[in-house]
Amino acid sequence: MAKEQLLEDARKAIIDSDNSKAEEVAKAALDGGIDPLVLLNQGFVPGINEVGDLFGRGVLFLPELMLAAEAMKTAVAICNEALPQEKIEKKGKIVIATVEGDVHDIGKAIVVSLLRAHSFEVYDLGRDVPIQEIIEKAKEVDADIIGTSALLTTTMEAQKKLEKALREANLRDRFKTIVGGAPATQRWADRIGADAYAEDGGDAVKKMKQLLGH
Repeated sequence: MAKEQLLEDARKAIIDSDNSKAEEVAKAALDGGIDPLVLLNQGFVPGINEVGDLFGRGVLFLPELMLAAEAMKTAVAICNEALPQEKIEKKGKIVIATVEGDVHDIGKAIVVSLLRAHSFEVYDLGRDVPIQEIIEKAKEVDADIIGTSALLTTTMEAQKKLEKALREANLRDRFKTIVGGAPATQRWADRIGADAYAEDGGDAVKKMKQLLGH
């Protein structure tokens, strides 16, 4: 099968949220001699980018998004297996959590799935996580970015407190920070001193790539 067709099939497998098809295409393309990085960057990654865009526009819904992320995870694993370790592109380490007092984490779960699909190393601390625990984990793993989600106006203050705690501990320059969640906005991020605001999963991937210079 032609290289262009396989790359198109890879993109379509992700858009169709078809895990078995993604696995089949990945193996066929690699067996056909397509470079794993080319397969990822010109086939699967455009697919997951389109999925993020479709979700953001309300064309795709949560179940399809999660299935697409799983299909992408399968494809990435197969491609990475075919690469020498030194060639695997590690985009960065992310510590992410829903802040203390907030037990909502569907949105965060979407972000985590998409980040992992894009080869970020993600440490998901879960929900209702105290600020100090987030900071300690970021220090432990030497994270590049700290991401926090708040779904309630009453818990948004924790994002502000995180910025303050990082400054007081002289750690603010060590980590980039990004905020998200239903009540969060770019204005809120600017006000508290966060480096970025993400509207949804696709936007989170884009913003984190920008923060890390990808």
